[in-house]
Amino acid sequence: MQTQERQRKTVNGWLALTVWILVACLIAFALYNTLRYHTRHGEEPYAVRVVIACVIGIAGLILCAIGFFTLQPNEAAVLVLFGKYTGTVRVSGFHWANPFLTKLKVSLRARNLNGATIKVNDLRGNPIEIAAVVVWRVQNTAQAVFDVDSYDHYVTVQSEAALRHLASAYPYDIYEGDKLSLRGSMDEVSGALKQEVQERVARAGVLIEEARLSHLAYAPEIAHAMLQRQQAEAIVAARSRIVDGAVGMVEMALDKLQQHKIIEMDPERRAAMVSNLLVVLCSERAASPVVNTGTLYT
Repeated sequence: MQTQERQRKTVNGWLALTVWILVACLIAFALYNTLRYHTRHGEEPYAVRVVIACVIGIAGLILCAIGFFTLQPNEAAVLVLFGKYTGTVRVSGFHWANPFLTKLKVSLRARNLNGATIKVNDLRGNPIEIAAVVVWRVQNTAQAVFDVDSYDHYVTVQSEAALRHLASAYPYDIYEGDKLSLRGSMDEVSGALKQEVQERVARAGVLIEEARLSHLAYAPEIAHAMLQRQQAEAIVAARSRIVDGAVGMVEMALDKLQQHKIIEMDPERRAAMVSNLLVVLCSERAASPVVNTGTLYT
């Protein structure tokens, strides 16, 4: 069962302090006059009663002084009377409340959780290292204090559990058939992480404002192999682009030669020219031209 937060009003601290000072002055004045009157007239029973009343009044003032407390901006006080939750004060300033109330102060400011780097397997079973930064704050003070043991520790543990689950739901990188990945879909992954962490820490009355990955890498034992795989994929992609461009250039060259009727070539010579042009255009090194000083067919 979730504890519902209730707003609690308190007495203005400056007003209560003024009354407290006036009462203290009255007690001091009464004690002073009583002792002075007793010294002159010697009425001991009356003086004793007044002194006892003043002592009780001083004890009451000391007890009432415990009821003063202050709240800074974005700070709340959860008030508990003999184990019973009575309400929460969220208004900053100087307050006075029942001195028998226990005042548990809770910060409402935004906090950063810089999670530790953990090792987990992604969707394809590859070991990766991952970490996240979570920005959170307390929204429901009653739930934060009474529904969990320690809301700070609760947020830390649940954030790590959510990060582990998220990492196992996505591949590290996009492969065949994948639409989202940890590396290539940062916005979508961050949104999913924020939602999952929020669902896990809602019991503690905590609001997640932002959650993002702060570290993502392959585990050291497979990092070199994955780097070679990425390099191979990059080389294949580059070669594919080069071949597509080279074929287009060869096609354009042959069309130009045929259009302007510069030279007539039979299919065999045409194939030889295409082969030579592709070698020149697709080669990693600059081609060394060979000048033909004879005829085309010698």
